[in-house]
Amino acid sequence: MMATNPDQHTEQARFNMIEQQIRPAEVLDQRVLDTIADTPRETFVPETYRALAFSDVHVFLSHDQVMMKPIMEARLLQALDVQPDDKVLEIGTGSGYFTALLAKLGDQVHSVEIQPELLALAQKNLSAQHINNVTLIEGDASHDWDDGGPFDVIAVTGSLPILPDSFQQNLTVGGRMVVIVGQSPVMEVQLITRTSESQWTTEILYETDFPTLLNVEQPSGFVF
Repeated sequence: MMATNPDQHTEQARFNMIEQQIRPAEVLDQRVLDTIADTPRETFVPETYRALAFSDVHVFLSHDQVMMKPIMEARLLQALDVQPDDKVLEIGTGSGYFTALLAKLGDQVHSVEIQPELLALAQKNLSAQHINNVTLIEGDASHDWDDGGPFDVIAVTGSLPILPDSFQQNLTVGGRMVVIVGQSPVMEVQLITRTSESQWTTEILYETDFPTLLNVEQPSGFVF
């Protein structure tokens, strides 16, 4: 009986993730599927949880942060419709995996992370993949971030109890933003598109439950 090559096992797991999780979730954009197939998710997952790299679960990072499920990452990417000349803002770098996907699809990515340890991890992971069109910034973008803007695409990778208007003001006309809004256990994934200087449209993509960004604005009357 022939031994299984570890690389073959990994590639089969990646294939299964795409064909059994992502495609059935109606993610059919070929650019998105190809980018996910070509980006080694397992190298961005902490070693403790590497066996879960292709599973339909949120993967824990340090400082109570998590990596999104593969389905969620894929659906957000498809909704954002990142184009090769897009300037992208990511709020919440994490381990850098979603950053890498954005960087492969877009032109320039500005990614803001509040935790220095995670920022260093993301830098290491992105450098290992020779991804050099990302500017990593240590900072608090929980209320807004206009440095380097406006942006064609904004991805907020943590949830917000309420969405400050300042975020959508940083979009170019025609720009798209995905953001998770609400309070646990029911939150909405929203796709916001700027249609003119003074108008935006909001599409509710689906409901979810996801950790909040640190230091976010809380609704009045919110009780801890």
